[in-house]
Amino acid sequence: MDFQFSDEQVLLRDTTRSILAGYDTETRNAVIETEPGFNPELWKQLAETGILGLGFDPEESGPLEIMVVLTEFGRRLAPEPVVHGALGPGALIAERGDEQQRALLDAVAEGEQILAFAHTEPGQRGASAKVTTTAVRQGDSWSLNGCKNPVLTGDRADTLVVSAALPDGGTGLFLVDGQAAGLSRRPYRTYDGQRGAQIDFADTPGTPLGEATDATATIERAIIRISSAVCAEAVGAMEEALRLTTDYLKTRKQFGVTLNTFQTLTQRAADMYVSMELARSMSMYAAMSIADDNLDPLVAARAKLQIGRSGRHIAQEAIQLHGGIGVTWEYPVGHYAARLTAIEHTLGSSQDQLHVLMNNLGSYDLVKL
Repeated sequence: MDFQFSDEQVLLRDTTRSILAGYDTETRNAVIETEPGFNPELWKQLAETGILGLGFDPEESGPLEIMVVLTEFGRRLAPEPVVHGALGPGALIAERGDEQQRALLDAVAEGEQILAFAHTEPGQRGASAKVTTTAVRQGDSWSLNGCKNPVLTGDRADTLVVSAALPDGGTGLFLVDGQAAGLSRRPYRTYDGQRGAQIDFADTPGTPLGEATDATATIERAIIRISSAVCAEAVGAMEEALRLTTDYLKTRKQFGVTLNTFQTLTQRAADMYVSMELARSMSMYAAMSIADDNLDPLVAARAKLQIGRSGRHIAQEAIQLHGGIGVTWEYPVGHYAARLTAIEHTLGSSQDQLHVLMNNLGSYDLVKL
């Protein structure tokens, strides 16, 4: 099997890398400390290169291109909300929306509209499609009641894609204007410097995304796509954390010699490399499965589990091998550790993914020796 990128994918990778080249620790810290939490000029560049519309037309781009781009975002810890503010909720609109609703994607791809997928609710674990937010029909209109938290990019989303329980059962999807009556936001900064919000709905008007029918399968596919994207971002963060660690071992001296002369430390760095390669393989496995139209939740769970474990290992070792400087605000490895921790808990932690796999053991044939 050929695991090499195509010429177009290599060009996309290099273009993304060039756009993000200005990010270093100091620049990124300055950007996330100010509103809107990302660089608006860089957001325009992403729109101009077509990155904000990846996957909306499967004939032009798909999960492999998204994987290539998000790996570069992870490498630079770029705070631009490409997944949660554009590609993730945009894919829901592309799959289920009617012609008029899909027209909104042009504004998203051009960087003029920011979306948010309001699905996760307080106390919800894992990536279940079941929600407690309710949708009530009132004549020809619908109103929503409930609470969503965390909603990444919910602090400034122009349009929200909201999941809600339907009166006849199942979970529907609704488009809600960010300024709609009855919608209130409690914005906050996340542990890793991103932006999010708690969104409360009180008789908030919403428009069904497509038909007002059960969208559970659509939601599950969207979760798998978003999970694959953040896994790719985690791989990029691991690559850079490992590079920073090995560079530090080559330059930092102890007892008159550089740290890489101590065999125990180089062995620990080698173990980090093994973890990173396991994560890279699983990220590619997840993306290639989606590209083959195999949106299997078990594949997603396997990938998320390994990447969560690899990310935790690499983050902890990177900080340990840097000593006290590793946890300072000025030094990058602490920020990479924070981002890897946040990704590990997005759409279900490693423990949640393990439970998904355990609950499906009965679907496998028993091997007898």
